[in-house]
Order: sequence, then C-alpha cells, then structure tokens
Amino acid sequence: MSGALLVCGATSGAGKSTIASALCRSWSDAGRDVAPFKAQNMSNHAAVTADGGEIGRAQAMQALAARVAPDRRMNPILLKPSATHTSHLVVMGDEVSVTDAAGYGEVTRGLRDVVLDAFTSLRVEHDWVVAEGAGGAAEINLLDRDLVNLPLAAAAGMPAIVVVDIDRGGAFAAAYGTWALLPDHLRRQVRGFVFNQFRGDPSLLGPGHAELTDRTGVPVLGVLPHLGHHPMLGLEDSLDLAATARPVSSSAPVRVAVVRLPHLANPSDFDPLVMEPSVSLRWATHPDDLEGADLVILPGSRTTVADLAWVRESGLADAVAGTDAVVLGICAGYQMLGRWIDDPIESRAGRVAGLDLLDVQTTFARPKIVRRTGSGYEIRWGRPVTDEPWGPASEGSRRGSVHGTSVHGLFDDDDFRHSFLGEVARLRGRRHDPSPVPFDAVVDAHLDHLATWLREHLDMAALDEIATSALPAADAPGWVRPGRAR
Repeated sequence: MSGALLVCGATSGAGKSTIASALCRSWSDAGRDVAPFKAQNMSNHAAVTADGGEIGRAQAMQALAARVAPDRRMNPILLKPSATHTSHLVVMGDEVSVTDAAGYGEVTRGLRDVVLDAFTSLRVEHDWVVAEGAGGAAEINLLDRDLVNLPLAAAAGMPAIVVVDIDRGGAFAAAYGTWALLPDHLRRQVRGFVFNQFRGDPSLLGPGHAELTDRTGVPVLGVLPHLGHHPMLGLEDSLDLAATARPVSSSAPVRVAVVRLPHLANPSDFDPLVMEPSVSLRWATHPDDLEGADLVILPGSRTTVADLAWVRESGLADAVAGTDAVVLGICAGYQMLGRWIDDPIESRAGRVAGLDLLDVQTTFARPKIVRRTGSGYEIRWGRPVTDEPWGPASEGSRRGSVHGTSVHGLFDDDDFRHSFLGEVARLRGRRHDPSPVPFDAVVDAHLDHLATWLREHLDMAALDEIATSALPAADAPGWVRPGRAR
C-alpha cells in the first residue's frame, strides 16, 4: 500500500499541523514509510536540516513523528514575516529574497514547479506522504496563487480532508462554506471532513453531520475531542503560544518570564522549560510582567532592530536593565543585550545602540549562518563579537548574571537545562527539581499521545482508503492555469 493525503483547514488554527503530526506518527507506528510535506509555510518558527537548510518548525516535528530526518523538500517555500506586508523568502532551505504581499502573486508562478518537484520526489522515495495545507482551503481571493492547498492537491492527484475547529463555533457553516466556495475541479479533491477540538458528547453532532454529508456528498470521518491541558510542542503559529501553559508541581518554582517580541522567532526554545514540573513560564509584554521573575529571557526575532526598538518603547528595556533576575538572550535577544548592532542587511538601519548589558558588538553580514551546533542550531545574519565567551562552542557571552547565546535549542539538552536552572534556583532562593524524564522522551510521548488520540476518534480505515486513491507520482496531472477548471 502507498498513498498521499492533504490535510486542509476550513480556517487558520483548525489543527492541521497537530493532525498531520498525529497521522505521521500513527502511520509510522503501523510500519509505514512516511514523510511530511508543506508546500508553503508562513512562520518565523524554523528548524535546520542536517545540510544547513531552513524549514518550518512544524515540518521538523512531523518528520520526528514520522521517524525520518528533516529534509529541505518537506517545506520547499518558507515565508518569514518581517513587517506588515513583507516577508523573507526561503526556497528549498535557502533565503533568496524579500517579497511583499502584492508582488508575491507573480513570484508564485515561478515556484509551482519547485513545489511539485519537491512533493513528487518525496512520493517517489516514501510510500506515504502527509501534506499540510495553510490558512483556509477556500481563500477565493488567493486561489490563483495558491501553492499549498487544493490547487496543489489537484496538481498532484492527491485527495484532501478538511479540518474544522468546532471549539470556535460556526463549524458547520465553515465546513459547508469551504466546500461551496470552491470551483468544481477543487471540490472533487475534498474527500472527508474532520471536526476538531470538541468539548462534549459527539453524538449530539450526528444530525448535523448527516445533513452536511447530504448537502456535499462528503463524509464526516470523526470528531476529535479537545486536548485539554495537554501541552502542545513545536508550535508553528505565535497565536498558539498560550497553549504552552501547564500547571506546575513545585511550591517554589523557578519563575521564567519570556519577552514576547512582536516578531518572535523559535518559541520552541522554551518547550523544555514548559515541561519542567518546577518551572513556571509566562510571556511578558509589559514591564510589570517581569516582576518576581527569577529568569528573564529575550528570545529570537526575525526583525532584530525593529523588535529592539519595541523593547525600548514598551518600557521593557529599562525593566530588563533594572531586574535582579538572571537574564538570558537567545540569538537576536543576545544581540540586543550588547553594546551595538550594525545592520546593513535585515533592517538596513546601520549602527544602533543595544541595551549595553553585555560587552558584545554585532555586525550583520552575508552569508546567512544556518547550521546545527551540538544539540542546538543557529539561524542568523548577526556576527556577535565578545571578549567574555560563554556557552556551547563559545557562541555566547556572560557578564555576571546576564548571559547571551547565538544557539537555539540549548534547553533541549537535559544536562545543560538542569544545570542552568539549578544555578538560577540557587541564586534566587527557589527550588528546582529536575524532570526525571529526558526531553526527547517527552516529545516522543507527546507524539504517541497524538497518534492514539487520532486512532481512537477517526475512521482510520476510511482515511487509508482515501489516501490510497492518490494517483501515482508519475501520473500527476500538473498545474492548471488559474481560472481554468478541468
């Protein structure tokens, strides 16, 4: 058996990434050779492949779920937003340009073959491919430039399911409206609906499901219950950051405040902290949010200079400078803590003053550094220089209780995390009882939980039948010109 399936959403935030991860793990558990795919991702949350390419964090998590190595082809296009209307364009793992929303439509025409070639090569090498859509599947204002949803499914000869978030209300209208707005040749790709995040008795939905299927001819494959307080790891969307919260078991936990920058990058850096039972983590957007913190973290950013300006305007710069907590800067946050940043590339602002809490001078230069470093990874234009080295591979600096590092994923290392948190707890008179479970085992258990959740509540036999109806890669019809139906 072999096949492919596109997991679309009626809206953004419907749960596509979670379901794709769950399906990758479930099919891998069944002994299948699975690969994830997302043609186009818009996110500042990136991962690094072994050969130094950037892909979306969600696709790296899905690769882990599928038990395969992350690959550039799994996310051939990554848009990293840098302002309201502009994004940095990463193609097949390499940043190639900056594009704006209006001009990107023309750019997509030149990227269609890149997307289909990447997908086809994964189909050839793996028996099963789980593809993820983006946003809503019926964004009719964007169908002529859609590389990631049902136009891709039609081009690849791949069936699709539509995920609907019932927790927000209006789920039946969202499901039917998605189907009704699609042109006929794209409707044919929709082979099932999945209702997600339901709280209550699913039998109450039966009459609605029957009418939805009667109107559309598309079956409902199941109702997935809300995951409750189960922590969501490897989040793709900054809108979902609240989902990382979880109860703590300690009476005197290490209190961590992470500055929520406007262009926050790679919040997965903090997943290991969320999973520590004696750590309490909160997001900070106001100076008062730092009060009582034992550890203050300035995280990564896609727009270092612009977010540094926001840190000043919000009053957080003075709050960070005046805190008696331990301070840690990661990547862009590390650069902000230095004396100055000279940026002729990302913001083109030239030299701007930093917070002057570390003796670090950062100059942005080409080529972009994208690499794995020990158990972590680096994605940066900035080249910090310091006489106060600290951290893995000396890619950091320290002055007293202020630390900085260019390395993302530091806390994934159990030994480093426990040592660092233990030192913070000692300095602050708190209590840190290290989690007895290694973080990689926590992530693995998380993916197993998602797979079980899927198998218990979806018609997996029907899902298999839908996926196996995908055309062989060699028989894919290819792209249809915008506005022309088959």
